[in-house]
Amino acid sequence: MSWEHKYVKANSVKLHYVTQGKGKLVILLHGLFEFWYSWRYQLPYLSRHFKVVVPDLRGYNDSDKPHNGYDLDTLSSDICALIQGLGYEKAHIVGHDWGGSIAWHLARRFPASVDKLAVLSTPQRWQAVLSNGLSNGWGYLQNNWHLLALQTPGVPQWLIKDNLPSLLTYLFQQQAVRKSPFTRANAELYRAALQKPGVVPAVLQHVRHCLNLNDWLGSWLGNARLGQSVLPTLIMWGEDDVLLPSAIPGVQGLSGDCVIKRSIPDCGHWIQQEAPNSVNRELIEFLT
Repeated sequence: MSWEHKYVKANSVKLHYVTQGKGKLVILLHGLFEFWYSWRYQLPYLSRHFKVVVPDLRGYNDSDKPHNGYDLDTLSSDICALIQGLGYEKAHIVGHDWGGSIAWHLARRFPASVDKLAVLSTPQRWQAVLSNGLSNGWGYLQNNWHLLALQTPGVPQWLIKDNLPSLLTYLFQQQAVRKSPFTRANAELYRAALQKPGVVPAVLQHVRHCLNLNDWLGSWLGNARLGQSVLPTLIMWGEDDVLLPSAIPGVQGLSGDCVIKRSIPDCGHWIQQEAPNSVNRELIEFLT
């Protein structure tokens, strides 16, 4: 069975999602500058065992693009409402990059809605990790210049639109270790998704909340209260991720018998696209 494109009203916004399979619900959350397509290797594989739903986050691709609601509280509420809108009480949640941050936050705010949690290339306290990285070296500044440049009001919108092809090449080709998934045709799909009306302003809000101290202070305080994790959690990262510090596993706040940590050698930030077989194998073993 091939995947299907559908829409659902969740938390007052219409979310576009792609779905495949039947059974227990698994939701896959994409990161910054991406859309549902970044999970193309996981959809058919996981759908052999689960009902897989991959939404475009609010503001991205074919989902609604309101003027606000890009903070972690609202984004996690979107996913909680998505679960309910699909007729489920809870779901396995898998997130990558900014989607992983939303997954962490969702597990804290709505623990009854999360069955198991898997986060890829995402430290639990991303704000602290970024701050440490930015203060520790010019190389880290060079690798993450796009996040800093997009914090400047007024400039970034035309900056993204005028330099979209080169920005995507930088992110998906230059910063990937295994480059084969990022073909010219795939780059065109990402570019087309980002060029849809209203997407760029929404992406800018996502990026700004990614580095927003108030968002992360609330998230950090909430996560600190979790202590030893009782929620089954899988943490995965590429050992050669240059977009986040290499010590991702060392900054995870959760520990305990319920936490599994897996690293993938010779792999960069875009872990589910660069090493789909390894990621699929780990997800199936963990979720089943």
